[in-house]
Amino acid sequence: MIQEIQKELLRLEQQHNIKILYAVESGSRAWGFASVNSDWDVRYIYIHRLEWYLKIDLPKDHQEEILANDIDLAGWELKKALRLFRKSNPPLMEWLRSPIVYAEPFSTAQQLRDLGNEYVNPHSCLHHYLHMAEGNYRDYLQKDVVKVKKYFYVLRPILACDWIRQYKTMPPIAFQQLLDSQLSDEGLLAIIQTLLDRKTKGEELHESPKIQALNDFLEDKISFYNHYLKTSTNIHPPEYSKLDALFKQTLEEAWSN
Repeated sequence: MIQEIQKELLRLEQQHNIKILYAVESGSRAWGFASVNSDWDVRYIYIHRLEWYLKIDLPKDHQEEILANDIDLAGWELKKALRLFRKSNPPLMEWLRSPIVYAEPFSTAQQLRDLGNEYVNPHSCLHHYLHMAEGNYRDYLQKDVVKVKKYFYVLRPILACDWIRQYKTMPPIAFQQLLDSQLSDEGLLAIIQTLLDRKTKGEELHESPKIQALNDFLEDKISFYNHYLKTSTNIHPPEYSKLDALFKQTLEEAWSN
């Protein structure tokens, strides 16, 4: 599948006359709890030629395409990515630290990683992960019978909130690392580890009665972080000149040949 993905990335470059600066796996495969039927969520950052930017009105700055072979492609143009980076956008920050990298032919991604700690905003990141947890909890886990796999899509952002509150940095990508570092309740750990083992061994976790101990834990955490965010202080982002310089450098690096 990796070769198929890299083939599609090359096609995108030729089709749109772009350079792909960085391409990775996102979602459950990167987080470490993919199942047999999980899609391949490929995310990438790309740059156009100089002429594309020398216009009064610029075309759309993102691309999306779902292929028949379960490859979900989505990319952001570099300026869009840099604007999101300066806002400490958690999905982008996660892309930059994905353990599954399909392409990284230029220095852009590494330079963004090097700048990462300067631009991480704990308050906004907490808000993002809490919003994700609340939405998935509300939509999938409040009935008597629930989609069991959705517990991971609430647990991971909640544990990410715990990490950010403790360390003021972006959380680890791997769910197992988050789980081991942020949860000490042996009973909950046993429940979650059993679900994780079943899922990573290929079992599809379908609908089952809700797990009350997990629901109670998640409700308490969601309530706590709603209150916590009201009392935490937001920070101002750093100056942007480094990102302007990075854009110019990347434009030259990508198209110099």
